[in-house]
Order: sequence, then structure tokens, then C-alpha cells
Amino acid sequence: MKKVLIATMLFSGCFAIAQGPDLQKDYTAIEGKVVEWRRDIHQNPELGNREFKTAEKIAKHLESLGIEVKTGVAYTGVVGLLKGEQPGKVVALRADIDALPVPERNDLPYKSTVMGEFMGNEVPVMHACGHDTHTAILMGVAEVLAKNKNKIKGTIKFIFQPSEEGPPPGEEGGALLMVKEGVMENPKVDAIFGLHINSQTPVGVIRYKSGGTMAAAQSFTINVKGKQSHGSQPWSGVDPILISAKIIDGLQTIISRETELTQEAAVITVGKITSGVRFNIIPESAEMIGTIRTLDYGMKDKLNKRMVEMVETIAQAYGGTATCVIKDATDITYNEPALVDQMLPTMRRVAGKENVQTTKAITGAEDFSYFQKEAPGFFFFLGGMTPGNTESFPHHTPDFKIDDSGLILGVKTLTEMSLDYLNSDLTPVLGNPVKGE
Repeated sequence: MKKVLIATMLFSGCFAIAQGPDLQKDYTAIEGKVVEWRRDIHQNPELGNREFKTAEKIAKHLESLGIEVKTGVAYTGVVGLLKGEQPGKVVALRADIDALPVPERNDLPYKSTVMGEFMGNEVPVMHACGHDTHTAILMGVAEVLAKNKNKIKGTIKFIFQPSEEGPPPGEEGGALLMVKEGVMENPKVDAIFGLHINSQTPVGVIRYKSGGTMAAAQSFTINVKGKQSHGSQPWSGVDPILISAKIIDGLQTIISRETELTQEAAVITVGKITSGVRFNIIPESAEMIGTIRTLDYGMKDKLNKRMVEMVETIAQAYGGTATCVIKDATDITYNEPALVDQMLPTMRRVAGKENVQTTKAITGAEDFSYFQKEAPGFFFFLGGMTPGNTESFPHHTPDFKIDDSGLILGVKTLTEMSLDYLNSDLTPVLGNPVKGE
């Protein structure tokens, strides 16, 4: 009922977002620094749970601003606390700081040539998803807000999160570990904002979606057991490779024939299959691993249940046995509708109404979702493509590139959203991201 009342107030005109203070001089002064920080971080990328130099750079900057700093959160995370001169709510702002094991092909003066260790191998490291821009943007927001502490009604928590791309095998990490270590408490966060640069969205444009925005990601492991035999005598054994093929085919019917795709998108992908040792031996077992992507909790539960049932049944039908183990990787990135409605006037004021555009949900995943399980959150996409470009390169690729001129809009938007949220009297409650509820 509280959500309904908030939405009604917003649309009836009973509440208007306060005009933020004029910070244009501060934005102008910070833009060059943000670009410089971004390029330095880009040239010195670090993999998840190993972001030691990046964390040191962030901590020194926050401390220089007089912000209370805590380091070593979730291994290498940094949390800053800026208390305004007036009491009020608590808003959190998040930036992820890790890079990827990707070689950079861009011919840039700040190109990464760094090597790191990933799963026991020496690999090239690159900020191929834009986390360097997120870090630099939030460092800029922290400086602007610290200079305007007298305008802050409440508290701002800056969360610099490691290992968004996933921790190394055998380690915990990312947003889930930060939540476990209490980052959303002491003081308790009332709302959280985050952004993601996008190489295929023009500079100056912000895109968002209310409700389910990015998918929950799960991994699955299917182990198939058959009976080994000579390749020339398949009738004397049970072929786990054949069973695996039937299982792969069957899993896709869950999507194409059992999932209401007009409601939300869903994906089941088998990414790897391992079996056998020789051309003339039918092996005893096979293993498949893959991913599941869902944007609705009801659909997620149904897919999980049907996968387990289908895997076991198909294997039995062909004389073998099989198990399916499903593990959560990230949750649904869910933008609380009342919070989105509350902050849209701010975003339109900052970027221009025509530049704030709705977007469709995507099946990529974000562990920002774990923060949104603790407090209402709003996660949006910031344009990073040079206007007029006819070709842009996707995230997680060696050619990924961002136009630095788009960063200052990120600084302005997060700053103004923070101030407007804290100056408002409304606090959207945490909703339930399940269809129909």
C-alpha cells in the first residue's frame, strides 16, 4: 500500500523534486580529473579480489576529501562515509573496480599491457567492461559532494566494490560478500544507486527500465552416467554422449514450449560438454556445464524444477542416470518502480528529457542485485559511444572502447540524484520483484 501511495503522490503533482544546488563550477573543475583517473586505472587494471593498487588509489582520494574510509571490505573493497551537516536518510552509491582477463587491441596512449594470474595461468588484463569509468565517476561524485557537505541532508555511503565479474575459484567476493560483511548497515542504507557505462549507447544518453532490468544468472552442472563399451558395439553399453545430446535438445524445449516468453525473457545455455578419451570407446560418463538467465522469480523456480526433472527422466529413458546441480551466481537486478518514478525528474533535468530513454530488459547479469535485496535500488545505463559512430564494440571484447566525454554526465547524475533523494521526504519501500505481486 505504501508503494501505491508514493506513486500516486508523484503522478498527482503533490510532490515535486527539489531543484538541486548549482554545482556547475564543481562539475567543470572535476571533469579533467575524472578522465585522468579513468585513464590511469585503465592502464593499470587488476582482476577480481586482487585490486590492491586500485583500492589504494580510491582510499587515498577519499581520505584527502575528509571522508571516513574503511578498506579491506570483501578483500579489496573500499567504503567511504560522508555525513552531511543536517540529519536525514542514507543513500549508497556503488562502483565496481575489477577488470577482466582480456587482451586489449585498442591503439590508445593509455592502453593496458598488464599481465595477471587467472586460474593458474598468466593472462593479459583489460578493463573491457568499463569498470574503470565507474570508479573514476564515483571518485568525482565523492569530491563534488565533499565540497558541498553543507548541502547534504543525511549521509552518503560510497561503495567501491571488487570482483563484480566473479571471484577467483574457491573464493568469495563481490557484492554478496560485501552485503555479508554488513556494507548496507551501520548506518542502514535507505536507497542505493548505480550505473553502468554502455559502449553501444551514445554519449549524453541515459537508458533505464523499471522493474526487472538485468537477469538472474545461475550456473548448472549435469553429470551423466552410462556404461562403457567398445565403439563398434554400442548395444553392449549405454552411451552418455547420446544421452547428453538428448538432454541438450530437451532443455531448449523448456524455453521454447514451456516458458511464457511474452512475460519475460529466459535463456538456458550449455557452454561446455566433456566426455570420452578415444575415437573408438563409448565412455562411461559425460559432464555438461552452462548458464540459466531469468528476469522473474516465478519463472526462475519453474525452470529450475523442470530442468532437474527433465535431465533425470531423459537419462532414464535411454538406460542411464543423470543429476543436475544448479547454483546461483547473481540475482535479478530489480529497479524499485517507486524509486524510479521518484528520481526520473532529476535525471531528466540533468540529461535533458529527450536523453533519458526507457530500454528493454537484458539477459546479462549484475551482482548489484544483491544490494537491491537489502534496500530499494535504481541501476541505469550511461552512454559511452562517440555520437555518430557507425560501429561500436561490445563489452568483454578486446576492442571495447569508451568515449571519455560521457563520464561527466555520470558524475552529475549520481550527484544530483543523491541530493534530491536525501532532500525529499519520501522513502520507497523494498518491493517484491515477482510478477503479479
